Amino acid sequence: MLSRLLLILLVLPLASGAQDLTKAIHEQAAAILPQVIEWRRYLHQHPELSDREVKTAQFIVEHLQQLGLDIHTEVGGHGVVAILRGKKQGPVIALRADIDALPITERVDLPFASHDSTQFNGQTVGVMHACGHDSHTAMLLGAATILSSMRDKLAGTVVFLFQPCEEGAPAGMPGGAMRMISQGALDDPKVDVVFGLHIISNIPIGTLEYKQGSIMASADQFDIHIKGKGSHGSQPWLGIDPIVVSAQIIMGLQTIVSRQEDITKAPVVISVGSVHAGNRFNIIPETADLVGTIRTLEPAMQKDVQERIKRTATSIAAASGATADVSIDTKTLVTYNDSALTAQMAPSLQKAAGADHVHVTKALMGAEDFSYYGQKAPSMFFFLGGMPAGADPAKAPAHHTADFYIDDSRLDVGVMAFCQLVFDYERLHPVK
Repeated sequence: MLSRLLLILLVLPLASGAQDLTKAIHEQAAAILPQVIEWRRYLHQHPELSDREVKTAQFIVEHLQQLGLDIHTEVGGHGVVAILRGKKQGPVIALRADIDALPITERVDLPFASHDSTQFNGQTVGVMHACGHDSHTAMLLGAATILSSMRDKLAGTVVFLFQPCEEGAPAGMPGGAMRMISQGALDDPKVDVVFGLHIISNIPIGTLEYKQGSIMASADQFDIHIKGKGSHGSQPWLGIDPIVVSAQIIMGLQTIVSRQEDITKAPVVISVGSVHAGNRFNIIPETADLVGTIRTLEPAMQKDVQERIKRTATSIAAASGATADVSIDTKTLVTYNDSALTAQMAPSLQKAAGADHVHVTKALMGAEDFSYYGQKAPSMFFFLGGMPAGADPAKAPAHHTADFYIDDSRLDVGVMAFCQLVFDYERLHPVK
């Protein structure tokens, strides 16, 4: 199927002018859209959890092999890196898609819904692409197909990054982006710039959104282990109640947001997601454990909040005669769009979606390990709308839920954006 599709793309007319090139990208994206949708739906029906993306990687490689690319497998786990070298010298541009799914049982009634299940954290769970990574993978496969058919027009090299393990690595292991980087995914050839996108369920279909600077938050996990002194529930004065101390710490953490950080500069979120203590109604336990997340949009604020959490928890515990041991694990950095690069490349998004369908957005407090690519090269991350036309954004099913849903009929917009960014960046940054 792909070979036939590639042949169709190769015979579509290609002109040399910038406007004609954009027209050719639109024509090829329209031609490949049915295949992109088919890929996305297959991947949606066959999801795999983080660090288990064996069949997903095989599926990706199977299609890339037909394009004549230099393919590297098992990069950062089950990641795939494919390299397309143009006919002329030029910059090296990386395009990234994440490929993993989530431990969620799908509730959406679709003919291609996932019915898979697996073992995760000792439980039997469903597996679902509840964040759109299936669509990201399909769009990058589409872009690879089109750019391969236009190889003669390329003045540079394109590195396609199919990244595993974005949703969360196993305990004690780094995430997929860090692992791919550590294994040289951006080094041979050395990447000059990285672009990535994320589909969003409450943005109108076919719309592209972007912003300069911080576009997604950092994410830290904090664990607070509180040790008090156990006692009978009828005699709390004989013990040191870690549950009461936990409650005081939880409330104290919220004053970091409301009273200690300058939220006129950037928002901060501190959420406790897990509280565990005790096992019987009349026993005051000896210990309690809190687990939560920190979200910030400024690197300096991220460090400051970490220190304030440690000080708040330990001080509150000490005031009651208890102890609090605080550990903080940084999961991602702030996803930061290089300001000069973003301003320069925004017109490429307008060429892909039309000026009326491209908007500057506000930052999201969700997090992305795409942020680590930006530590190695200038980067730009943007959003693609997947909400059905006429739907209410306030009622759109949230990401990471059993009801998550996107309309995949305009995935061609993401494909076009990837391709347009490549050609425009090459034109703006020729090799001298």
